[in-house]
Amino acid sequence: MDVFEARARFQELREKDGPVGAPELDAIWAALATVRPEDILGEWKGGEFDTGHPLNGELEKAGWYGKTFNSVHDVKPLMCRDAAGRLYSNRELGKGEASLWTVEFRGETTATMVYDGQPVLDHFKQVDDTTLMGIMHAKGVPDEGPFYYFFLERVPVTAGGGAGARAGEGA
Repeated sequence: MDVFEARARFQELREKDGPVGAPELDAIWAALATVRPEDILGEWKGGEFDTGHPLNGELEKAGWYGKTFNSVHDVKPLMCRDAAGRLYSNRELGKGEASLWTVEFRGETTATMVYDGQPVLDHFKQVDDTTLMGIMHAKGVPDEGPFYYFFLERVPVTAGGGAGARAGEGA
């Protein structure tokens, strides 16, 4: 699979209503380009692929919105919405926040989010200029998984300098 086929198939699977097979997501992952931590700074809106992983649906229940990478040392991995719709960093759920590193995963070095308070790594690859594919890898999970597969869409920056979904809100 080349990168163009991977992008097209990624989009199809992202829009699919129902289960997605991990082997197909792995094939897409293998075709995508790695990314550097400094290239993914900003605010990202997230979603997941339903692979049957135990985490599927749990982040939605918590009001998960996405991730904010303010700098490589200031990452808010679990940006959620409260009952009033305001965004906040759910430090309790994430057991702290995170940082970005370049880590080897499946023989490639790519941007990886390392949680501060738990042995969890989120590896990222670039689908296109505004989309990342992520694979969550935790301590104790075998090399073959099961992994949690997700995606992030870059939130456009508004004219006022803030990200679109957060314009006017205090962080």
